[in-house]
Amino acid sequence: MSYRKAELMPPVTLDDVRGAQKMLTGVARVTAMEGSRHLSQLVGAPVHLKCENLQRTGSFKLRGAYVRISGLLPEERAAGVVAASAGNHAQGVALASALLGVRSTVFMPKGAPLPKISATQEYGAEVRLHGQVVDETLAAAQEYAAGTGAVFIHPFDHPDIIAGQGTVGLEILEQCPEVRTIVVGVGGGGLAAGVAVAVKALRPDVRIVGVQAAGAAAYPPSLRAGHPVSVSNPATMADGIKVGRPGDVPFRIIGELLDEVRTVSEDELSTALLLCLERAKLVVEPAGASPVAALLSDPGAFEGPVVAVLSGGNVDPVLMQRVLRHGMAAQGRYLAVRLRLTDRPGALATLLGVLSAVDANVLDVSHVRTDPRLGLTEAEVELHLETKGPAHCAEVGQALREAGYTVMD
Repeated sequence: MSYRKAELMPPVTLDDVRGAQKMLTGVARVTAMEGSRHLSQLVGAPVHLKCENLQRTGSFKLRGAYVRISGLLPEERAAGVVAASAGNHAQGVALASALLGVRSTVFMPKGAPLPKISATQEYGAEVRLHGQVVDETLAAAQEYAAGTGAVFIHPFDHPDIIAGQGTVGLEILEQCPEVRTIVVGVGGGGLAAGVAVAVKALRPDVRIVGVQAAGAAAYPPSLRAGHPVSVSNPATMADGIKVGRPGDVPFRIIGELLDEVRTVSEDELSTALLLCLERAKLVVEPAGASPVAALLSDPGAFEGPVVAVLSGGNVDPVLMQRVLRHGMAAQGRYLAVRLRLTDRPGALATLLGVLSAVDANVLDVSHVRTDPRLGLTEAEVELHLETKGPAHCAEVGQALREAGYTVMD
């Protein structure tokens, strides 16, 4: 393996992050900081969104990848680099390598979204599909590095990566010097660790809160144990923070510098993604929306001004469609109902008339007449409805009951 062991690595310092910032001048964008009136009203203090979803390649990953590859010796560059990623790190490594004239090979899971595979190839990397999960892909990339001499570029477990990601923290302090709380998503921990190094060195009074998906939350048990602990079978729609074990290097930094690590549910993630799209007019992937999910789940817990880091916007359109529908359901704006009615001409039209009278928009209808569970004169109907919120859902249910329909579980 071509990277040094964590215990031999020097700590990441403010000077490292400042050096990374100089290195990234003209390479990484200084991304926008946008205010959110809706979130500000909810939190009771100014809330700003740090838009790393608008970074080149669609996420913060370019920062760390460029700094890491820039630091390679000439003979290491000549051997090329290799990485493993489901998407964002892959694109960051691919573009950084292209900018520096280094050959890159990227291993991605076989189920990786086609847009992410295509984007990685277009940035100049050779893409190899291997394994069903990132852990299998990671092992394949490390085996390739050992066999070819290519330098393995870890997505988060290296000081250069952390220093590069820490430039996000420097930009936050420059763009919002009055910040009191920074909320950032946590997967392996590279971004959160880098932001913490930069911010705590300059503003130790700023509270830094990490956010993990509840189904892939390795940091809370690791912090309690005092060492990285693996979570078996991490499961979340937020693939950008779907990491089963904290990195050794970021874990030490996060354990020392982060004030808190919170978890959010899948419903909260999908609701946050929907809010970013509707209110902020920003396309954000589920991992990038995790800080917003934390604000929505407990708005009174954050002292303002607050900066929420939207870490990425690379979301597969198919996943986006599912997540948006999930988010609408979580907000009570999407309702699925199943009921039985008498199978006679006009019965479905009558049912639709009841729904029209209460202004429920029918998105989809499934009408089943031939099923052993049904009586001779029965039909079963399942409807997917667009509604206006929980109160409207209750109104729809009441209208169906008053019309004599029994809604089934």
